[in-house]
Amino acid sequence: MIHISPIIPAMNIAFVTGEYPPLQGGVGDFTYELAKAMQSHGHQVTVITSAAVGESPVEVGVLRLASSDWTRRDVRRVAKVASDFDMVNIQYQAAAFGPMRLPIHSLSKRLSTNSVVTFHDLRVPYLFPKAGPLRKRALYSMAAHANGTITTNPQDYAELQPNPRIQHLVDIPIGSNIPCDPPEQYAPLAWRTAHNIASDTVLVGYFGFLNETKGGETLFRAIAELKRQQVDVKLLLIGGETGSSDTANNADYNAHLNQLGAELGISELVVRTGFLEQQATSAALLACDMMAMPYRDGASFRRGTFMACLNHAKPTITTQPQVPLPQLQHNSNSYLIPPDDATALASAIKTVHQDKALQQTLSRGAQALSANFTWDKIALDTIAFFAKVSN
Repeated sequence: MIHISPIIPAMNIAFVTGEYPPLQGGVGDFTYELAKAMQSHGHQVTVITSAAVGESPVEVGVLRLASSDWTRRDVRRVAKVASDFDMVNIQYQAAAFGPMRLPIHSLSKRLSTNSVVTFHDLRVPYLFPKAGPLRKRALYSMAAHANGTITTNPQDYAELQPNPRIQHLVDIPIGSNIPCDPPEQYAPLAWRTAHNIASDTVLVGYFGFLNETKGGETLFRAIAELKRQQVDVKLLLIGGETGSSDTANNADYNAHLNQLGAELGISELVVRTGFLEQQATSAALLACDMMAMPYRDGASFRRGTFMACLNHAKPTITTQPQVPLPQLQHNSNSYLIPPDDATALASAIKTVHQDKALQQTLSRGAQALSANFTWDKIALDTIAFFAKVSN
C-alpha cells in the first residue's frame, strides 16, 4: 500500500493514450476518470492523444498531436511537447496505439521529464513479422526507461517484479468505468417492460466487449443449457459489439457468437443493447438479476467492466482468478466457477436465482468490495507514486 503524503505539491501531468472518449474502450474510460479525479485534488491534467479522437468531454484538456499510426515523427512531437509537464504517464495497452510498431515503445526513453508507464495488460504488441522475443523486450524497455511502472493486477506485477532494470514498481487496480447513476425516475421494472423482458424472467447480464478471452461461447452454451432445463431466462449483452482500437473485439467474433446462438436455438433469448452512454449503461446493469462474466483467463481487478458489476452491487458470477485475489471471496462478494465450463455457469445461475439470501449476500459483498476501488483512492495512490518516483 502506498503511503500518501499529507502535502503533495500540485503537479502538471500529461497522460499519453492512444484511446480516449468518444472512442470506445476501457483504456480511454480509465484515462478520463483518473484525470477528473486528479484534477479534483488540485492537479492539472492534459491528455495527449491522436487525431483519431473526436470531440472529447470538456472536463479535461486534450492535445491531439499524433496520427492514428503513432509513427516515429509522432513520438518525437509528443516527447517535445511533454517536456513542459512535471510528469508524463503513458497509458499502455498493446491494441491502443494503431498498428503497434516500435515507435511508441521508445517514448519513455525519449522523454526529458519524469515518466511513469501504466500497463493495462502485458499482452505483447505485433511490431513486425517474426519479431519473436523482441515483442516482450519492447515492453520491458518501456518500463526500464521510465521513472516508475504501474500494473493494474497482481499477475502483471508478479511478471515485472523480478526485472532489475525497473526502478520503481507498484500495483494499483482500476475502478469502475461506469458510475452507479441511472437516469432520473429510473425504474427497473419499467426498463424491463420497455425491452420486452418480463418481471419474472431471470435476466442474466454481461457487460463489455466480447472477444475470445471473455468466455462468450461458455455464456451462450450456459443459456442454452438453462433453456433445455426450461428455465425462463434471457441474456442481456450490455455495450457495443466492437471496440474502437482493440482488434480482438472484432465483428468476426460477434458474428461467430450470433451463429452459435442460432445453432443453439437461443437467438430469441439474447438481447443486445448496443453502445450506451453512461447513465443508460447504469440503468441496464441495474435491471439485471445477476451478472455473468466468465473470463477464460480468470477474474481480474484490471477489468473496468467487472468493477462496474461490483459497483452496481450486482450478484456476479465470474471465473476463478489465475493469480489469487484474497479480496475476492466465493459466496461472499462473488460466485466463482472454473473457466470454460458452461455446465458450471448454468448451475451457478440457477443457484443464485433460487437462493434469495445468497443474492443479498453477494450484493452487499460486491458493494463493500467496490468501495476499495474508488477513483478518488486510485487518484491519490497514483499521485503519491508520481511524487515518490520524481527526481
